[in-house]
Amino acid sequence: MIGGGFQNVFKIPELKKKIIYTFALLAVYRIGVHVPTPGIDSAAMKEIFAAHGSGILGMFNMFSGGALERLSVFALGIMPYISASIILQLMTVVIPHLERLSKEGEQGRKKITQYTRYGTVILSIIQGFGISVGLEKMGAVIDPGWSFRLMTVLTLTAGTAFIMWLGEQITEHGIGNGISLIIFAGIVARLPNAVVNTFRLVSTGEMPIFGVVILLILMVLVVGIIIFVEQGQRRIPVQYAKRVVGRKMYGGQSTHLPLKINTAGVIPPIFASSIMMFPATAANFIDIPFIKDFASSITPGNLVYEIMYVSFIFFFCFFYTAVTFKPDDVAENMKKFGGYIPGIRPGKRTADYIDKILTRITVGGAIYVSTVCVLPSLLITKFNVPFYFGGTALLIVVGVSIDTVAQMESHMLNRNYEGFLKKGGIKSRSGR
Repeated sequence: MIGGGFQNVFKIPELKKKIIYTFALLAVYRIGVHVPTPGIDSAAMKEIFAAHGSGILGMFNMFSGGALERLSVFALGIMPYISASIILQLMTVVIPHLERLSKEGEQGRKKITQYTRYGTVILSIIQGFGISVGLEKMGAVIDPGWSFRLMTVLTLTAGTAFIMWLGEQITEHGIGNGISLIIFAGIVARLPNAVVNTFRLVSTGEMPIFGVVILLILMVLVVGIIIFVEQGQRRIPVQYAKRVVGRKMYGGQSTHLPLKINTAGVIPPIFASSIMMFPATAANFIDIPFIKDFASSITPGNLVYEIMYVSFIFFFCFFYTAVTFKPDDVAENMKKFGGYIPGIRPGKRTADYIDKILTRITVGGAIYVSTVCVLPSLLITKFNVPFYFGGTALLIVVGVSIDTVAQMESHMLNRNYEGFLKKGGIKSRSGR
């Protein structure tokens, strides 16, 4: 049944072209991960990651697809772009000019995207300089000095700008959200290495067989929970009144307004990780005692880190939902076309009712995302498992996979092809 659906993918020229284009650009990204930055002592870098790779550097390395441990031209990854996006979205709420731009449609969106690019370059320069100075102090540089620092800043900034361009091209001409797919590709590319490391830990006795069994059970359980919740919806019944236009009668049908349990998708953990990594990474390169203490307190597995991480996830679940879904606009559009929720007065009452339900399910969604994303710490501390098997990685991989497959299926259904499952494709669960 599913195989037939995948065969239909290549019967649609436009969809086939988008998929090939996406894979080609992701392949370019993975090649760039292996291109080293000039002047780096690779043996010293391996020693640094052997000593510190399980903390915040390990998380940074996961999001960069393994580029950081090689200090390749893509070592900063896409995180400066994500950080710049967060800053711009937060500023949109408090700066009237940006708020006006966000409401001006396509032209306003292009202007905000342009500002985000500028912010990405600025953040990349700051992070690149911090990394270059830090590597000199750690003894991982062949010929330290300003020539190395300037070359590193230029190389890493250009690498991040190129990844940003790749992501935008995938979004515009390929399948799905390009930024999420780049992070997805980096995590998936690291999984074979994670499996090999796990077998090595078992063979050397550092990890018991029982730990592997627990790991596999937890992975299957977490993946099942992610799929179950990501497909979940709260469906609000909507009734449309009958209206006569000319000689024809329209409306009168019953439908529903679907509200996803996790409206924000994989955005909250990505944004939260970006914020947590920036100060922690910078602190690792500054040799001041109280800053070192702060850095050690915000590493994965530490109570302070987990509390801050969960707090940021909750914040971005609500913030991103508020930015992307506006109950006032939905209620106004329903009223304009003669729609109403049975028992609720159209207009402000409807908006308040939708907002109330959305707030409740967003709380549930935030609890679900937080629970899944704190699993890495438990796995590392209890079973000594590789970092990339954690819940954050699984949530991103499964979430992006579901979104990508859904986009592919929508292309197929729009052209009268069957979806991946014969009876109507991927179903969403509903709750009342």
